[in-house]
Amino acid sequence: MNDVSIATTPRLPADIHRGALPAHGSVPDYGWWIGGGMIFSLAILTMMMHVAGLSIDPYDADNIPFYVSGVVLLALRFGLREGIWRHARAVADCAEYYGVFTMLALMGAVASYPVAALTHGFHDAALQRIDALLHFDWLAWYRLVAETPVLQTLGLAAYRSIYLTPAILFATFAFTGDRVAAHRFLATFWLTAIGTLILYAFMPAIGPFSYLWHQPIAYMPESEQWQHGLIPALRDHSVRVVDLGHLRGIVSAPSFHAAAATLYINAAWRMPRLRWPVLALNAAMLLATPVEGTHYLIDILLGTIVALAAIATLHRLMPHSIARRPVANHVAAARLPR
Repeated sequence: MNDVSIATTPRLPADIHRGALPAHGSVPDYGWWIGGGMIFSLAILTMMMHVAGLSIDPYDADNIPFYVSGVVLLALRFGLREGIWRHARAVADCAEYYGVFTMLALMGAVASYPVAALTHGFHDAALQRIDALLHFDWLAWYRLVAETPVLQTLGLAAYRSIYLTPAILFATFAFTGDRVAAHRFLATFWLTAIGTLILYAFMPAIGPFSYLWHQPIAYMPESEQWQHGLIPALRDHSVRVVDLGHLRGIVSAPSFHAAAATLYINAAWRMPRLRWPVLALNAAMLLATPVEGTHYLIDILLGTIVALAAIATLHRLMPHSIARRPVANHVAAARLPR
């Protein structure tokens, strides 16, 4: 019998062919980061709610949309199996990503209430002085929008797109099989929310609309004037129950819309097809934020800085891949009969 050597090449995962995974590096699993971060955040939020004397009524009818959405997302995540449909895995992953994102966003919005309840005073005078040094005239910006209906329509649509862009990003991550990018984005979003809330505790404000505008309201922005009445009510315990169905944006500085826009642009920059559309949409959201979000310019700059810091931090802590030594192809020797 003659010895015949047959060279075989190990089969690469399908994700490498799609460009999601590196051919010369191991793929890290950051799922435990996300799960651990959510459990940690929920524990901290529970403690903060207790200290601030706040609670959530789980039987409130306004919570039903959250319960229904949770059941649907869980059914998609764990009910779809590979093989029954060629897009089953992608849809399941997308449901996972958006479900985690929704939970993080919801916990962040709820956390702003006990943070506000534990603060003292308002810092609008200081924030406005900084805007003056930056030569930003919020009142002129507001008057322009109030006198231009088309800017109101476009600005409102752009401001509300804060939940549209992540849906597009998660669908792209899911259908390209890039779980690492999805987990990195979620972790960056989580860290940015924490940084925003920490800074907010040191600079609560009622916002430029309530602080600067003392005339009949010509145009009511999306964020209205909730800080002026809600924050004092949280502090004196007039409000004790957080209504999930009617959460209000009460964080002035830093602006989370500005932080989110920065995160979205960064995440889409590696995707040629999404780069410029996401940049344009979120640039519009940034332009709409001073009026629709009733933010000072310094709020927006601080939000951007928080997001950039989170991106830089997790870029080092959560690399796309872990370098490894190349492994030579295995050679299998088979003996064939003469």
